Amino acid sequence: MRRAALQAFRALRRPSNRTVVRTRSVIPFISHATGLRSLSSYTKDRATSSVLTSSMHLRRFSIAVAASAVVSGVYYSYRSGSSQAGAAVNEQKAASASLYPSGSGTASASMGQETESKRRAIVIDQGQLYSGTIEGPLSKETDDAGRRVLEMLTADQATQMLRKNEESWLVGRGKGVVRYDVVQIPSNYPIEDDHAEKTIEVPVNASTAADNSTSNDWMFWGVFDGHSGWITSAKLRQSLISFVARELDNTYKKSPLPSAESIDEAIKKGFLRLDNEIVHDSVAKVTKAGSKRIAAEVLAPALSGSCALLSFYDSQSKLLRVACTGDSRAVLGRRGTSGKWTATALSVDQTGGTPEEVQRLRKEHPNEPQVCMNGRILGGLEPSRAFGDAFYKWSIETQNQMKNMYFGRTPSKLLKTPPYVTAEPVVTTTKVRPEQGDFVVMATDGLWEMLTNEEVVGLVGQWLEAQANGTNGNEKQSWLKSWTTASKKELPVEKNGGNDGEGQRAPIRQKQWGVNANQERFIVEDKNAATHLVRNALGGRDSEQVCALLTLPSPYSRRYRDDLTVEVIFFGEGENTGNVELNKEASALATDAKAKL
Repeated sequence: MRRAALQAFRALRRPSNRTVVRTRSVIPFISHATGLRSLSSYTKDRATSSVLTSSMHLRRFSIAVAASAVVSGVYYSYRSGSSQAGAAVNEQKAASASLYPSGSGTASASMGQETESKRRAIVIDQGQLYSGTIEGPLSKETDDAGRRVLEMLTADQATQMLRKNEESWLVGRGKGVVRYDVVQIPSNYPIEDDHAEKTIEVPVNASTAADNSTSNDWMFWGVFDGHSGWITSAKLRQSLISFVARELDNTYKKSPLPSAESIDEAIKKGFLRLDNEIVHDSVAKVTKAGSKRIAAEVLAPALSGSCALLSFYDSQSKLLRVACTGDSRAVLGRRGTSGKWTATALSVDQTGGTPEEVQRLRKEHPNEPQVCMNGRILGGLEPSRAFGDAFYKWSIETQNQMKNMYFGRTPSKLLKTPPYVTAEPVVTTTKVRPEQGDFVVMATDGLWEMLTNEEVVGLVGQWLEAQANGTNGNEKQSWLKSWTTASKKELPVEKNGGNDGEGQRAPIRQKQWGVNANQERFIVEDKNAATHLVRNALGGRDSEQVCALLTLPSPYSRRYRDDLTVEVIFFGEGENTGNVELNKEASALATDAKAKL
């Protein structure tokens, strides 16, 4: 099968009876994807060479990012319809297919003739990659349920993929929140990220309420960045808000006006209790049950891991608390005196390379110089705080017990005084100003690898302006104010000299892709603010780059982009309908989706 496919692809290079002008790029053997070396150009036969550099140029990216697929020895069989690969592609058709430079958008027609069924695709032949046209997608049978297809996405297909999982909700209850938008874009298969939102109505003492109201809304938003699988993040989606709300409820029952410290402690207790259930209670359960089947189910959330970022908004006090465990990040956008937005980080990335975290770990584990190596815990795990990740928390005795009786691995030789990783969050508190249109962006680290805090806030400000002015095909909406900015060419955000805050990493993907930090690369095309951020993170106005990044299949896409989960929360004074309703124009959900509470 492979031989037949390769013979067919070789025909793409053979001279036909017709004159065909071809352009190709040759990919070297690359052992990693953190940067592509420049290649010397060459001329052979009638092929016009092109140089591929580490820069993310418009017409070269689709070939550059797929290099890893070749390095890993992945071959895709070409199938047309239901026919077999060898019969589907014959040499006569392949020879007449014209190759063209990646990103040119059209293929050169041989003798003025075009094949109606031609499609744009990535062709793999003898360790080299070609962007060309074939009469169907490159595909590989995987199981009875379907197939995997590697075909360059069109701009419309990329937009469909970007909007596939978007949600937007209009909040007509409580005080201070008018809308929140969410989107997810997978890189891993399945996506290891997750998210959760919940509004809880709680009774209050009317005598202590500023407006004599008898109830108050607690609003929660969470994004969870899983690693080593999706199971721990799914557990957090199901349970974390409930665990935290329970501890908050206990705190408020003890005192109608609890101190700020006691509220923070309640949030931390909710995090730690859930992690204890995941990591330690699971061991007790499987030991008692004595069943490997039960162990496989119960231990799964402990063996994988997840970061967690949870925002808690009290609509009565207008206080927003952000609890961060791991390296997801929350950033506040607020209107400045100049009319532009200011970006303020509400969390600090917690990794083995964060100075505060390194200092804490070295203090907790003295005489263990390898506790943080190369920005990772014991040289392995990057987040210094996370749920699950039991191999960094279990004692050596427990690890050996789980290995011998159920599932596990030999403990690391560096493991001496666990736990090295904690789920305890760092909690920050911010007074929100709904009357000024504050907003908060919460996202897993996949977004912050691509954009700075300033760029994210500026992009949301740009999106708000487009919505308010109706320049994105929208009518002005009731929850928006008609804001204007002094400059239309730049993002409406104050500059802070490129310093996003101590402990926060720079967007490494921009360096990897060779992106120039000019703001003309951004564009407004989406009605969902979270989708707007993701589109611009992946390339914005450079649709070729967006299409190329979204075309790459898992697991190779992970070398160029992470899973993405983005949530944008808009504060303001909206109409009180008593409900949280689906905003259909900015959502991909079914039209009959039920209102959230």
